[in-house]
Amino acid sequence: MPEKFLPDAIHGTDFIRWLRTRLKSPLPGFSPEGRFSPRPVRGRNYAEPLAQPKPAAVLLLLYPREATWHIPFVVRPWTMPTHAGQIGLPGGALLPNEAPEVGALREYREELGADPEQVELLGSLTPIHVHSSGYRIDPWLGVAFQTPAFSIDTHEVAGLLEIPLAHLMDRRNFGSQQRTHRGETYESPAFSFENHQIWGATCAILGELILLAEEYLTQTGRPSLGE
Repeated sequence: MPEKFLPDAIHGTDFIRWLRTRLKSPLPGFSPEGRFSPRPVRGRNYAEPLAQPKPAAVLLLLYPREATWHIPFVVRPWTMPTHAGQIGLPGGALLPNEAPEVGALREYREELGADPEQVELLGSLTPIHVHSSGYRIDPWLGVAFQTPAFSIDTHEVAGLLEIPLAHLMDRRNFGSQQRTHRGETYESPAFSFENHQIWGATCAILGELILLAEEYLTQTGRPSLGE
């Protein structure tokens, strides 16, 4: 076991053990009325399946740094044809006949240069359907009990953000921003970290983990952070 964790409900291994079991039951999923969904939702309903989706997968990884759980995010280069400059999770399109969990770990290794053998996959979160790009994204939740040695691929990743889970759970770091797509202005929920905004599909995927963590805090008798 690595460094000693801080004495907080979400910063110990009990939370990980709880997730192992909880992911085997029905998940919160995505609700058009939920706080992580864009408004108006038309054309942006992450729960509505696509007719011919392109398969993709991402890895949502928990790992210890300074005795608290962190999550790695990638900053996409501005030169990319899609998602340029956005904050996302390591991941991407699947290879032919590639299982989502295999693709998520492959992309993690390719983009962040870390060893996937150190990752324990806890289970899958709810698939998300991104109508603007045509992708069905399968998010996989994993844990590493040692801090990974990251070495980013600068062709695919402009930067790495290591964000504490507690920061993302603090409701003072969550809000919304106005965005415009195809001439329509809408409210996009977003997490803030330093001068960055995490919005769109990544925000929705992360939101499901936040809902699970809040459920865990409720079960342990503690209020959500920032309340």
